[in-house]
Amino acid sequence: MSTRIAIFPDLAGSVDASVEAVELIEALSCGGDARITLDPVSGLNRYFSAPYPRKTLAYASSTANDLSPDAFAHLLAMQAEGFPEYSAWLEQIRARIRAAYRLGSDIEVVFAPSGTDLEYVALAAVQEKASGGVHNILLGADEVGSGCIHSAHGCYFASETALGLASEVGQEVEGFASISLADVPVRCGYGLARSSVQIAQAIEQEITIAQMAGRHALIHVVHGSKTGLILPDIVQMDALQQRYSDNTTFVIDACQARITTEALHDYLDRDAIVFLTGSKFMGGPPFNGFALMRREAVQNAAKLPEGFARIFRRAEFPAHWAGCESLNDSENISLALRYEASVFELERFQKLPLAQIERIIAAFSQALEDQILAPLGLSLVAPHAAGEIGEPAEHPIEMQTLATVDVSSLPGLATFADAQKCHRELALSGLRLGQPVKSVRKDGEWGGTLRIGMSMPQFASFAMLDDDALADRLSTDMAQIAKAISSYRP
Repeated sequence: MSTRIAIFPDLAGSVDASVEAVELIEALSCGGDARITLDPVSGLNRYFSAPYPRKTLAYASSTANDLSPDAFAHLLAMQAEGFPEYSAWLEQIRARIRAAYRLGSDIEVVFAPSGTDLEYVALAAVQEKASGGVHNILLGADEVGSGCIHSAHGCYFASETALGLASEVGQEVEGFASISLADVPVRCGYGLARSSVQIAQAIEQEITIAQMAGRHALIHVVHGSKTGLILPDIVQMDALQQRYSDNTTFVIDACQARITTEALHDYLDRDAIVFLTGSKFMGGPPFNGFALMRREAVQNAAKLPEGFARIFRRAEFPAHWAGCESLNDSENISLALRYEASVFELERFQKLPLAQIERIIAAFSQALEDQILAPLGLSLVAPHAAGEIGEPAEHPIEMQTLATVDVSSLPGLATFADAQKCHRELALSGLRLGQPVKSVRKDGEWGGTLRIGMSMPQFASFAMLDDDALADRLSTDMAQIAKAISSYRP
């Protein structure tokens, strides 16, 4: 028993290292691809996070989270009572997601082991809409995740699937129709965000290519990239949809889950497919993703590709999606646990009044400026194109929970590679920030960045503090981050 507990060296002191706690941690750490596996020495996954409360300071929701003490206690209580049967459990979670976002029963929820796997869902929904196959228009692969390049092409992206079956990276998933892929950059060669109009123009060119090849265009909209970009905006999306409605389907990559209920409804009202994950802003453990789509889209979808039997389980798809009966009918309790933790956090956050959320964001922004940006002479990477939005504070409120800091002027952090090394060393020493992103150019190469982002569990915790206590807490946290990055030396 002591050997098993020893692999979680920084388990939070508030958590009793019981047999039950260890069993829960182990359950949360399987049922996915290799990225979810915990290192036997550090007790962490590849993103230096873990599915249990830890003795860390973390503002890393743009990459991955540790589990909050409240969510962990919630799962322990469920474990003591006995978990529901898998398909019934997922149906309960579907209902809770709809309720949290005020969605009608006509919105279907499709579950996937990770946000990367969600690409398969969108491709399956449109794969027989045109005789020539699908032209998948991806936006900024660097800003949504490297594995998406493979899954967006209908190929395996890891050496094993969530069913524990071996797969070959880059090999086609069996049964997909012909898929071509275009990657539209969201930043120019100087690291500056492209405008919504520029992105829409590039998308329109790709739609023309799709039409010439007799393909259906699957168009990605990024709502909350790694640096908070929203491209193209809904005005440009509407213009494209009105002009090419018969030949296009929009998929909204909101995997960061930095999206308001109102924005979510706007997209679904336009018959888009929306991707979300519970492991970023939502604050749940990696890995878990879900797609929201109208029931009509499921009813009109082609039969699921035969290769899905190697990736998904039957309960993860709506029962009336053609071919669902061919999927594996086993259970993935580990995945259900990760959803449970994520939806637990979503429900808590959705109960907070808007004024409370605005109060916390204002305090976060002030502490960031006072303790990090001004003292260290640093600036933020703009989450929009120059001139497109007058002031950063006017950016949608959900994006104000994330700040990408240009640290390239600090000693030892000039380059992207430098920032990657710093990020790793800080994470292993008890300070977790979001991974660097290639969004700053310096001396002809990518400069160093670090991301500081809040999560839904932090909002739930901060909401209990009065104004003075909140300011003190955030100032202390930001000062600790400033000290760590300014004193870092490779």
